[in-house]
Amino acid sequence: MATKAMISKGDDTVTIKPMHLQTIRLTLVGDSSLICHAWSHKAKQMMLDKQMKKAAGAKEAKDPQRDFEESLYPHPDGGYGFPTIALKSAAVDACSHVSSLTKVAARGAFHIDGEMALIKGKPTMREDMVRIAMGTADIRHRGEFKTWSVTFDIRINVNVLSTDQVVNLFETAGFAIGIGEWRPAKDGSHGMFHVQKRGE
Repeated sequence: MATKAMISKGDDTVTIKPMHLQTIRLTLVGDSSLICHAWSHKAKQMMLDKQMKKAAGAKEAKDPQRDFEESLYPHPDGGYGFPTIALKSAAVDACSHVSSLTKVAARGAFHIDGEMALIKGKPTMREDMVRIAMGTADIRHRGEFKTWSVTFDIRINVNVLSTDQVVNLFETAGFAIGIGEWRPAKDGSHGMFHVQKRGE
């Protein structure tokens, strides 16, 4: 078991307490629809070909169904998921709306278990007009969850942040930051959420 360590530096003594880790389970419930936009196989191959100086081939015909399916993140246990790194990033970015808490401190204070959180919900195809390079118009087909929730476990160093503080950080993230495409942090209103309360 770790014990308290003391480091002397001149006339000052720094006390380093052992970490006190606690695991809690959170469920985030969507307050607005979640729009997914995973990197498609075609997009990743085009990027790789460009880096390898390969000649660009003929442009493929648009396939809305394929674009929709490839915009979703498959979960290893079946169904669809959402990257936990994006969930943590939303909570860390929420520090901009909280006084006396830096992103550096928050980033090291908690970690979400696993790489993909399972989405509870059914995706539908969403069609949007977008502007790409040089102002060219394009049509995008992406997966959208009108109603959704995700549940995951978080390990917290409660010497840095209490469990209640982490919950409140996610509450702030759900309102001010969001996740997915067109979220509040990107001037949108999608991907907003709140932390599920007991009995909800």
